[in-house]
Amino acid sequence: MHKTQPHHQDFYSLCKSHMNKYVLAETSDGRQFDGIIVDVDAENVILAVPMASNDMSVYQDSQMANQRQWGWYGFYPPYGYYGYGFRPRFSRLVLPLAALTALSVLPWF
Repeated sequence: MHKTQPHHQDFYSLCKSHMNKYVLAETSDGRQFDGIIVDVDAENVILAVPMASNDMSVYQDSQMANQRQWGWYGFYPPYGYYGYGFRPRFSRLVLPLAALTALSVLPWF
């Protein structure tokens, strides 16, 4: 148990020093995630991860569900509806600091 506290503190400091940078995070189960560190707290790091083109269908489905549930007010769809200039390019991913095993800064190109 004494090992987890320094591990937490090390990754907290590392993530804080790389705020707003594009990184590759590896978890203890071997999965890797690339994204931009947007926030860090005592327990978690939050990444903005790029959405793949197949993730767009999930976003579109959620927009259509909202439309069916709430309907449009007036003739035009709500502001920011997909197809009117807004398309999310990133989604948020929350990773526990305890699960991190590696963090590397990646180039932007």
